[in-house]
Parts: sequence; C-alpha cells; structure tokens
Amino acid sequence: MSEYAVYAEIVYWRRSLWNGARCVPVVLSLFPGELRAEDRDGQVVVQGDPREVEGRLTRLGTLLITVRGERYALVGRGGGLSPVPSPGQRAAVSAFGASSPAAGGAVDQFLNAGAGARMRAWHTRLGGAGARLW
Repeated sequence: MSEYAVYAEIVYWRRSLWNGARCVPVVLSLFPGELRAEDRDGQVVVQGDPREVEGRLTRLGTLLITVRGERYALVGRGGGLSPVPSPGQRAAVSAFGASSPAAGGAVDQFLNAGAGARMRAWHTRLGGAGARLW
C-alpha cells in the first residue's frame, strides 16, 4: 500500500448474504483518483476511479457499490464467523494515520459497534470524491 492515501480503514466485504465466514475484512482506501480494497493477503480485490463508482447506502448501513461492473457489499463490522483483520491490515491502516471511526448514535454504538456511522462516513467520502451515490 502507498503512504499517500487520503483515507484508509478496515471494513468488511460481504461476499455472501448467508455465510458469515465469507464476510471478510478489507482495507478500504481512498486515494486521489483511486478507490482500492485489499484483502488479508494484501491482494487488491476492488480498484477503480471513485468518479466511476456508483452505489447506495441501505437503511441497515450496508454500502453497496459498483466498480467496473462488479457489485460489492461493504459493512462496518464483520459477523461472529468473520475472520479478524490481519496484523498486516492493522499495520497498513495505522501507517495511514486513519482517524478514529465515526461515532454514530447510541443505538448504533450499542447494537452495531458504530458500523452504521462508519459506512455513512464512507458514503460521504466517496460522494466527495465524485462517486455517483444515492
């Protein structure tokens, strides 16, 4: 990963609606002109110009984005069966000097560990970078 990211944070990619073990951590980073997500092994799984990203935020806080014709469901926290972020992912986010996650309301904090607020913040960031979001 480059040290020039505008923002980076660990979020979870819901590869399956039903299998919690397939909800995997990715480092989502926003660079000038590039949105990228890297998996636990450092492999790029999402990459594209944020101005070409389309998507929406669901009522339950899932950020659904389409990048280069592929749809991704991103959430602010994993499930009980989800793998934990790797030490490399944690180090990568720390290296970017990411700020603390968005706080959210009391219900979001209590029931969802602030995941909804985290994804609303990403929705705002992507919109500011030119993504077509609704």
